[in-house]
Amino acid sequence: MPPTNKRPIVKAAAANGIKRRRSGGSASVRVSTANGGATGRKSLGATPSSSSSASKKNPLYEEFIQLLSDPQYKGKGIANLALKAHFGEDKYPSLVPIINELTRSSRLTMSKGTSRSGESEVYFSLLSAEEATKLQGLDAPSKMVYQVIEASGNKGIWTVDIRNQTNILQVTLTKIFKQLEARRLIKPIKAVTAKTKKLYMLYDLTPAKEITGGPWYSEYEFDHEFIAELRNFILMCVRRMNGGLGVGNGVTLKQIAHKMIQANVSRVQLSLEEVQQLVQTLAFDYLLEQRGVTDTGEALFVAAKSVTTMCDFGWWDVLSPDFHFRGIRFEDDVFLSAHEPHHHS
Repeated sequence: MPPTNKRPIVKAAAANGIKRRRSGGSASVRVSTANGGATGRKSLGATPSSSSSASKKNPLYEEFIQLLSDPQYKGKGIANLALKAHFGEDKYPSLVPIINELTRSSRLTMSKGTSRSGESEVYFSLLSAEEATKLQGLDAPSKMVYQVIEASGNKGIWTVDIRNQTNILQVTLTKIFKQLEARRLIKPIKAVTAKTKKLYMLYDLTPAKEITGGPWYSEYEFDHEFIAELRNFILMCVRRMNGGLGVGNGVTLKQIAHKMIQANVSRVQLSLEEVQQLVQTLAFDYLLEQRGVTDTGEALFVAAKSVTTMCDFGWWDVLSPDFHFRGIRFEDDVFLSAHEPHHHS
């Protein structure tokens, strides 16, 4: 008997005019015409290679391949209703042998989805020859799981979401995961936001920064020491390139990033945006400040002066010999007159 998790797809397909039948050990696909009759019944069993080459020369075959190769149908595929609308009632029944042949060669997969109107719909997705080779020998549920994981891209998909989209029992799903992992088609990963849950993505993909946390995380833990080292280097770099504390015209982000690459201080290649994040943390801590912009609009950063509400002199320094307050001139040439509110910066 066929697995129970195929039934929703068969029912959805039957509702849209495509029926599967099994007779004498060979499967067949039947497309219903508008007048209720049936046409285009083709066996899914072994067929001569001549029929395969002949169908590839068929203009309808080429049109079908070209349609499903459209980037907008990559991943989820094209809905059965969209196929009817594209080919019309005359050509649509002739798609049966083409669908059978591509399904048999693992180049076409069918999955259940929901249309924009909220109704259950069958979707057809075309796989490349390389992907078809990888999926050779897998049953329909395994191909469906692979296709759902593929559609998630480099952000992955939770096991709960895979079960909801495929309607496959958890026991069967676990076996499929093991089979696909053994073939190196998929891999389990963890997210920094939920380290106890599993995400799945294609084996050859690199997880997105939203999942791994980017360069600021190591083994799913926030790397405080690594970030502190980078911050210290940037602060030292700005001071040296700018000629000291609070002097010079400033240093741009590109100059800072270039120095970090030259010094090889980061274990991973940092983008300009990530360098900017580090500079912003230093600005928030009042260690760096922006001083104008370049002619091209790039921000210039200098080392910030220390900000404090406390004065580093004694009360006797403020009083004149006649015990009246007097003005004080600081090292940075800031003059504070008597009785003037003071915020030393």
